[in-house]
Amino acid sequence: MEKSIVKVEHLSHRYSVQWAIRDINFEITENGIYGLLGSNGAGKSTTMNIMCGVLKQTEGDVYIKGVSMRDNPVEAKKHIGFLPQKPPLYGDLTVEEFLAFTANIRRIPEDEVAGAVKSVMERCGVGHFRKRLIRNLSGGYQQRVGIAQAIIHNPAFVVLDEPTNGLDPNQIIEIRHLIKEIGEDRTVILSTHILSEVQATCDYIRMIEEGQVVFSGTVEEFDNYIVPSTIFVTLASMPSAEELKVLPGVVDAENTGGMNYRVNFSDSREAITKIVETSVARNWQLLEIRAEKSSMDNVFAELSAKSKKH
Repeated sequence: MEKSIVKVEHLSHRYSVQWAIRDINFEITENGIYGLLGSNGAGKSTTMNIMCGVLKQTEGDVYIKGVSMRDNPVEAKKHIGFLPQKPPLYGDLTVEEFLAFTANIRRIPEDEVAGAVKSVMERCGVGHFRKRLIRNLSGGYQQRVGIAQAIIHNPAFVVLDEPTNGLDPNQIIEIRHLIKEIGEDRTVILSTHILSEVQATCDYIRMIEEGQVVFSGTVEEFDNYIVPSTIFVTLASMPSAEELKVLPGVVDAENTGGMNYRVNFSDSREAITKIVETSVARNWQLLEIRAEKSSMDNVFAELSAKSKKH
């Protein structure tokens, strides 16, 4: 059986007397982009810093490719690439000099450094700036160099902390595209409190709230976590809302303007079936019928509230 890429077991940490995270458990067994989601102060940065070996946990352990971070941190870190929220760049070095420096730190053999630097510059789209001082790069290109230093040693596991923070809309799109490319052949964890960032970039979500994992699944599962109880209907002949209310499976109905209606249901299949059948029988001219999806913000608020009750 193949070893998991990342395994977090009973992870807990406290600062002074207060627990920042408590008994966190999850396992990642396949490549892709995972969002580590949580509001500010939820414990995601603590979790991420422990996973990268920056912080030593109070309890539990993290295994990277089967190697214990507690027992063998140097070996475990060989499999990790890390981009902190503020990229660890040296402004007075050129892009090429800085990446050669990070290659040496990562103990890439001397005769392979030049090739590794060239390869990562091409992949991150900074090759044409190889001779430029890092401090003279835009924020977006500095972020690209930051990502390049995180993947120069070809790690199996890449951790990015708020990678699009402070970038303009065009730079954000470019960095998201780069992250998706990186996630095709390795595991990426993206830490953020921005829901749209997860929706645009990630395949899976681990949500931490008040130091505990409150959700683990795909982005689609997260988006549909709160079961929708409403359908939207467009009827060209514009019947009254009262005619919709009396249909089996329908709890309530309202006209939201023109040909559009919002219908609350007790049984979605029964309500949709009866609306379609009645539309045909009474010539309501059904143009559209669709379930309302819960927004990411609603799900986030619901999960946060749920965690506070326990």
